[in-house]
Amino acid sequence: MELTIECKSRDPKAKPNALRRQGLLPAVLYGHDGTESVSLTVDQHAAEMLLRKAAVNNTMIDLQIPDLSWNGKALLREVQAHPWKNALYHLSFFAVKAQDEVEVVVPIHFVGEAKGVTDEGGVLNSEITELTVKCKAINIPESIDIDITNLAVGDTLSITDLTLPAGAVVVGEVDQAIATVLPGRMAEPTSETEVALDEPLAPVAEEAPAAE
Repeated sequence: MELTIECKSRDPKAKPNALRRQGLLPAVLYGHDGTESVSLTVDQHAAEMLLRKAAVNNTMIDLQIPDLSWNGKALLREVQAHPWKNALYHLSFFAVKAQDEVEVVVPIHFVGEAKGVTDEGGVLNSEITELTVKCKAINIPESIDIDITNLAVGDTLSITDLTLPAGAVVVGEVDQAIATVLPGRMAEPTSETEVALDEPLAPVAEEAPAAE
């Protein structure tokens, strides 16, 4: 997925809160010129629309900065938001070239239903929901799709079992489990007390009347 957003250069001395009152969101671009960074502003509404489709460290963005005469590809590296107001506060972008290798976080998507769940009454237990992979910036996968239909009860799917997109390699441990099909919960045995209560009670013998 590739998205486009327009930014403008920002005076580093500008007050962030004053910008936000004007509907502008402070942002920064790294990596476009060595270690130098560029202070930017983004339209608040445009940023909110961007984040409906973009994911941190996953989505390539076509960044346009007309007043700097710079257009280029960038990854969204960080999103800062107010802890309880649910309001955006700051965005960070990292410029990349199409053939650069980048580390990105890619969500895992299970395809189908495991036969251990549908046919054997098991439960699918997912250990992880995303992977960090290294790949070329131009080939960032939106997700890693995994067919789980053949997983039976007791089967475990590991990272080493995956078929990754061409050119992508996993960063970190490769022997980690992704998902396991566990046996379904067995019916809990009834307690002795409950069994005793369910049994019919023996009739109580009536006492003989006392002799006069």
